[in-house]
This record gives sequence, structure tokens and C-alpha cells, in this order.
Amino acid sequence: MTASPHADQRSVQPVRPDEGRGPGRPKDLAKRVAILEAAKRLFVAQGFDGVSMDQIAAGAGVSKLTVYSHFGDKHTLFGEAISSKCREQMPDALFASPAPGTCHEQLAQIARAFFGMITSPEALAIHRMMTAPGTEPRLRELFWNAGPERVQAAFAAYLQRCADEGQLAIDDVPRAASQFFALLKGEMHMMMMCGVCRGPGPDDVDAHIAATVDLFVRGYAVHR
Repeated sequence: MTASPHADQRSVQPVRPDEGRGPGRPKDLAKRVAILEAAKRLFVAQGFDGVSMDQIAAGAGVSKLTVYSHFGDKHTLFGEAISSKCREQMPDALFASPAPGTCHEQLAQIARAFFGMITSPEALAIHRMMTAPGTEPRLRELFWNAGPERVQAAFAAYLQRCADEGQLAIDDVPRAASQFFALLKGEMHMMMMCGVCRGPGPDDVDAHIAATVDLFVRGYAVHR
């Protein structure tokens, strides 16, 4: 029995431009960025469970297959969206090796970036999502690994270089990194999380950051 000469033609389906990439081909970085931007907007606005991959694909202007091709599943996309947002506001360059005599100034820059990040409406919304009853443990772990853990590890590496260069005297670097961020959160962040206040004014932020950095530097000062 011979096959119909038109059988192959009937079975061939048109391929969309963004679906024709095999697993070994380089992915379109512009599409990846668009997907991350859409995911960040939607996760903040609607929560993790309230967002579908179809919505993210539509928001990014790509097919759902393209979203899966770049990120595999929604949990992975959530983690990458958190990581992307953190790197936007606290880029790796912020933690570059300290220059001699500028440790205090660089700590102030890091402090300002961190405080601005955690008090942004997007960050507050995600924090509330993570602390809401019923949030799955896997999601909380993804958030922690992609956000707080990455930032604290980068800052700890910076503090270690400060200590190695004799600018600070720190025996327990991870603990010092945790203390710095805990001091920065302080009462202001908790009040914003609870909805008690909308946010501090610029002068209050300046005073808070200056006091925090001064306290930290004095606590880990090198006594010659």
C-alpha cells in the first residue's frame, strides 16, 4: 500500500518564528527580557497562584512555548524574576572591591540601594506574599535563594575583602553581613510591611542610612 503523495504536506504544520529554535540553538535574549519583565509585573500584581504562563506569554508578546523554552516552569521563572529584580537594584558592580579609604562611602551606597529595594512597592508586595498563610515552602525557598541569599553572599564577599585589606576588623563575616541588613530594615521596614506608614521621607532615609553605616563601621573599626 502506497502513501498518499499529499500525506506529508498535510502533516506539516507552520512553525512560528519564536518556536523554531531547537534546544541547542541560542535563545533570543530580547524575548527572555520581555518574559522576565512581564513576570515581574504580573507576580507582583496578582501573586504567584493568580498568574498563568499564558498570561505571562501574552504580556511578553511571545508564545507559551517560548516561555517554557527559556524557563522550564513557573517556579523557575518566579525565581529568575526575583533574581533579575534584585540585580537591577543591587547590581554586582555595587559590591566591587573597595578602594583604599572609601569603605564608609561604599557601605553607604550599598545601604541606600538595599533600603530602596526592600521598601519599594514591588518588594513589599512580594514580602507579603511570602509571609501569607498557605504560601508553599518551595516558593519561599526560591525567593530566599534568588533574593536575600544572593545579596547577602555578595555583600559578605565585599566585607571579606574589606577585612583582608585592613579596612574593617571582622571575625565572623556572614554574621556581620546579616547584622548590617537587619539594622537597615529596622523599624521603618516593619512599619511599611504592616501598612502602618507609607514610607519615610528623604531626610528620614538619609538619617537612617547614615546612622546605620556609622554604627556598623564603629562596631567593626580597626584599632591600631
